[in-house]
Amino acid sequence: MFSKLRHTGLKILVGGVIMAGLIFLFPPLYGEGYEAINNLLLGDVSNIVDGTFFYVDRDNVWFLILFIGAIALTKAFATSATNGAGGVGGTFAPSLFVGALTGFLFAYIVNNLDLGFQLSQKNFALMGMAGVMSGVMHAPLMAIFLTAEMTGGYDLFLPLLIVSALAYITIRIFTPYSIYTMRLAKAGDLVTHQKDKAVLTLLKVDNLIETDFKIVHPEMNLKEMVDTISVSNRNLFPVTDSEGNLKGVVLLDEIRNIMFRADLYKKMHVSRFMSAVPEVIEITYPMDKVMEIFDRTNAWNLPVVDNGRYVGFVSKSKIFNSYRRVLRHFTED
Repeated sequence: MFSKLRHTGLKILVGGVIMAGLIFLFPPLYGEGYEAINNLLLGDVSNIVDGTFFYVDRDNVWFLILFIGAIALTKAFATSATNGAGGVGGTFAPSLFVGALTGFLFAYIVNNLDLGFQLSQKNFALMGMAGVMSGVMHAPLMAIFLTAEMTGGYDLFLPLLIVSALAYITIRIFTPYSIYTMRLAKAGDLVTHQKDKAVLTLLKVDNLIETDFKIVHPEMNLKEMVDTISVSNRNLFPVTDSEGNLKGVVLLDEIRNIMFRADLYKKMHVSRFMSAVPEVIEITYPMDKVMEIFDRTNAWNLPVVDNGRYVGFVSKSKIFNSYRRVLRHFTED
């Protein structure tokens, strides 16, 4: 939603209105949430609903369950709204906040179902914090030891280990990237520990474009095409319209049998013998996607476009040469 808003002031206004409404409905959303976490760990549930305009019966178990559950669900939205408006919604504190609420809520529900046993609401809040932190940040060890230090001991080490490991394994099924690396990965700028992928990440399409190709147009006749060939050292000619949009290519090998027929010089035009390109590469494509296109098309040269407008060509040989150069630099390091 915020990406569609161009004006910074409008983003701040929309974000402020959203946050004001959410905080009015759910006061614990205000701030980092550490006060609410502390109340849950102390077992003081009633303070969570302080300041809300809802009718509050502090002895109504199901109201507290619904209220705490709503806070946990809306916290992620509130953090996103803050970040989208240009603020700092954070990652660490919201993870602890949501984890404490969900862990506490689970134990609170079980304890009020009269199943014949009671769960420690404090311990489950701590395990919830470790689980969410492990999943969001992809840092299970940090979640385990940080939560253990918060308890003042390692009595919960095994439960924390199980929860953090399960959270980490589960989130890895859905996304291999943490919240810190997800945006870089989507943009193709994430440097990994795998050298092959790291090298491809460092290669950019716009640095590999070759532009020494003679451009021809569909309305040009064969004589003009032959004249263009005579001053070119390439056997490939991009065809563009008057606005620079790529329409196809002319391959020298495909017109060699007619290029010396003078009787066709005025009769035949480029539009008759140009070929369609197997695929185009957008200038914004990450290099791993470019390599997938080369593998799929078995092409040696592919045209690069910027929103349909011809920019140049990228050759497989130039990519390999650049790849070897960067890989050699990695190996030496």
